[in-house]
Amino acid sequence: MLSAIMLGVEDLDRAKTFYADGLGFKIDKDTRGFVSFDLGEGSPQLALYPWDAAAKDAGVPPEGSGFRGASFHLNPDSRDVVDQTIRAAVAAGGSVVREAAEARWGGYFGYFSDPDGYLWKITTYATA
Repeated sequence: MLSAIMLGVEDLDRAKTFYADGLGFKIDKDTRGFVSFDLGEGSPQLALYPWDAAAKDAGVPPEGSGFRGASFHLNPDSRDVVDQTIRAAVAAGGSVVREAAEARWGGYFGYFSDPDGYLWKITTYATA
């Protein structure tokens, strides 16, 4: 069972502010050098750990950039929430990666990144 997703971040305070204040994620644990968020019943926790410390913990070098082979997905019930979430992410220090738009398969989606470049796709199948 997947219980947590950990992200290595460059600036722990900045990342905590982005996820807590910008996206409204509920802080579960907040200690020196570690923050975790409760994403709701049935969801794994999201944990933040300083980038270099996370690399050291895994026994790998901290250098690396570009697409990391993963994205995180949010699935709200409306197009308005898609747009609101992208605006909130940008206001909190994130960036629009792909503007939200209608998809040929009938949904509506966009991408944003957090301040460390992690990709978040936000999708709804709602028609309004």
